Amino acid sequence: MSTPSGPQPNAAPAAVDGPAEAGSTVRAGAVMAAGTVASRILGLIRTALLAAAIGTAGGVSDPFNSANSLPNFIYLMVAGGVFNAVLVPQIIRASRQPDRGADYVSRLLTLAAAVLLVLTVLATLAAPLIVDLTTGFTDERLQLATLFAYWCLPQIFFYGMYAVVGQILNANGSFGPYMWAPVVNNVVSIAFLTVFLVVMGGEGTQEHTPETWTSAQTLLVAGGMTLGVAVQALVLLIPLQRLKLGLKPRFGLRGTGLGRTGRLASVTIITMLVGNGLYFVNLRIATIASDARKGLLAQDPPVQIAGSSNLDTGVLMYQLPHAVIALSLATIMFNQLSAASANGDLAAVRAVLSRGLRFTGVATVFGAAALLALAGPLGMLFSESPEVATLNGTIIAILAVGTPFLSINFFLTRVFYAAEDVRTPLKIQLILSAVGVALALTAGMLDPRFIVPTLAAAYSLGNVIAVVVSHLFLTRAIGPYGAGHVFDVYVRLALAGLAAAASGAALCGVFGANEVGGYFWQSRLNSVVVLAVGGVLMLAVYLGMLRLLRVSELKQLIGLVRERFGR
Repeated sequence: MSTPSGPQPNAAPAAVDGPAEAGSTVRAGAVMAAGTVASRILGLIRTALLAAAIGTAGGVSDPFNSANSLPNFIYLMVAGGVFNAVLVPQIIRASRQPDRGADYVSRLLTLAAAVLLVLTVLATLAAPLIVDLTTGFTDERLQLATLFAYWCLPQIFFYGMYAVVGQILNANGSFGPYMWAPVVNNVVSIAFLTVFLVVMGGEGTQEHTPETWTSAQTLLVAGGMTLGVAVQALVLLIPLQRLKLGLKPRFGLRGTGLGRTGRLASVTIITMLVGNGLYFVNLRIATIASDARKGLLAQDPPVQIAGSSNLDTGVLMYQLPHAVIALSLATIMFNQLSAASANGDLAAVRAVLSRGLRFTGVATVFGAAALLALAGPLGMLFSESPEVATLNGTIIAILAVGTPFLSINFFLTRVFYAAEDVRTPLKIQLILSAVGVALALTAGMLDPRFIVPTLAAAYSLGNVIAVVVSHLFLTRAIGPYGAGHVFDVYVRLALAGLAAAASGAALCGVFGANEVGGYFWQSRLNSVVVLAVGGVLMLAVYLGMLRLLRVSELKQLIGLVRERFGR
């Protein structure tokens, strides 16, 4: 089904805040957000432990982080868009059958497992070629990255099965497990990294290098990460069994509707190939800086520069508000969008979209302000030295600007997928990828010291451009959805965010942000103290400004959450 058309040119969006649907969304979103928050907190601990173990600007960190990112992006590039966007409407439609979709889901799981297994085996065998194509490493760094890739690429299978089973659970109204499963993943990884630090020592004392790296160290770092992803997928089998669908291996597509799914998926695969292909361009450009770091450090005086690991750390931070709030609400609202699109109810589509954009903005704008003001202590938390912390903090601050736009664009494109329109997202992605590749290639021509900061700026600029492009396509498809109202809310949110950021920056100044050897530059523990105090201060200022500016979305969210948890 294509995106519905036919709204009157001057049609106004319907009322956007029906209490029953809004309350249901927030209650379900609260469960998911709680799981996401727990997972992200543990993920930050894992990232801090990984930085303590191998650093973020050392000889091992860049090869490992580059290799460890490959499985997720290969999965997303080949199959992720299909599993995360195309399948949900199909599963919801199948669930209305007398067998509750058991036959469809059985065949889907069987097909997915077979495709993912073949993809994983082929990718693992091609590890040397993939690493050589996607990174700019040479010599011992290239060899070490290839070794890590052999250990990490099997994650593709488990990422895929986690996504498929998770979407089956979501389509059946079981939202919590999908967001809570990564908690187990992080616990496993944290355990392995803790053993590494105890047995092998951290980067601050040992200065791990490709030349001194051992098989036991590979097992603890790369093996632990892969085991965590496997457990994350396997734990979802428990809630899947509780659906009591009577699932079993079944082959064949005839009569199941999977042929239709395949036709939709083919276009989505192209979209993901284009979109995630851009990631690999950015990765290769970033590793040019990583490979140049050794020579720059050998100069007198030595010059420390940001590499691919520093960019990965910054991206992890700037995606945090999106992952905690926007992704949780979008997962719930995607089902609402799918149902409204299936019924041809454009008013409901516009209402869900407007509500989602405004509700998530309350959180993502504050997240951007916090990242911008507290970039220094955040950088210190995930670094092995104050010098590296400065690099990480700079990247985080640059990326922070694009945080709200990341979530806005995500919501806008979900509308197309909910209506089973996979061609429009492809058109949008082609435009954005062309812009992104041009920006990345421009960064690659710069001095290695400026490559990664320029890539970070390109990420933020790309998110802004994405919102503009997606908005233009969407208004042509569904008509006005209250963008003026949304814009007005975001202006007030931005004013509140700027006030909060100013308070956070002032606090960091008190704690020695501008002094060599200042308080939060002295240790990770000190940075945690500054983050805790600064976070509370900024939140208080932000909430106060929202009330002063009469942002009603805050009151609605607080009221709905109190109604749910105050009983």
